[in-house]
Amino acid sequence: MSELVKPYHQDQEKKQQVATMFDNIANNYDLLNRVLSLGIDQSWRKKAINQLKDIQPKYILDVATGTGDVALMTMDLLHPDTIIGVDISKQMLEIGKNKIEQKHLSNQIHLELGDSENLRFEDNSFDAVTVAFGVRNFENLDKGLKEIYRVLKPNGRLVVLEFSKPSIFPFKQIYNFYFKYILPTIGRLTSKDNRAYSYLYESVQAFPDNEAFIKKLANLGFINNQKQSLTLGICSIYQGNK
Repeated sequence: MSELVKPYHQDQEKKQQVATMFDNIANNYDLLNRVLSLGIDQSWRKKAINQLKDIQPKYILDVATGTGDVALMTMDLLHPDTIIGVDISKQMLEIGKNKIEQKHLSNQIHLELGDSENLRFEDNSFDAVTVAFGVRNFENLDKGLKEIYRVLKPNGRLVVLEFSKPSIFPFKQIYNFYFKYILPTIGRLTSKDNRAYSYLYESVQAFPDNEAFIKKLANLGFINNQKQSLTLGICSIYQGNK
């Protein structure tokens, strides 16, 4: 089992700390994502969503939806009937709901407070489930993935977009320096939370990425599991079917 990394190193449960952290940085989250990733994060999301094109899902669940970026892009690219986004941060959801209302998509995209490890939906409910930069934050990764498996329809597909650890020299060293020192400094100067972007680095280091995550999916019952590395291994797209 991977090391349990928490934002604030306190006794409080990880999921409660993660909710607090994202509530604290919600107002700057979208802007910081664009700036700190040099805008690459949008192309990553698009590539992840396109992994669903061949199955044309009509009913999609977006776990750890945050401010709704993936839900909005999915609606634009795939035109499903309904997308439900769940997240544990109220402030992130409020920003997401405002973005959805501005695009007049409130009848098709529904955001709600929800815990990835205790989803309210019935078995076999969704054609596809997406998670972008969220599985690192699950308190119990296996439990969260099992819940996703449960709510997927037979032959439904999970697509996960997540940071990974590059291994190519010298890019690995440059990346680690940026993530460990530069990014947290910028985050502290522009957000109200001193720990958020240090936690980002720590959680990426602790996450079982690449083949370890593929193996975990297989152990939990997912089939046809695949991984695609992006931008020299900074990020990876994982997919598996039920």
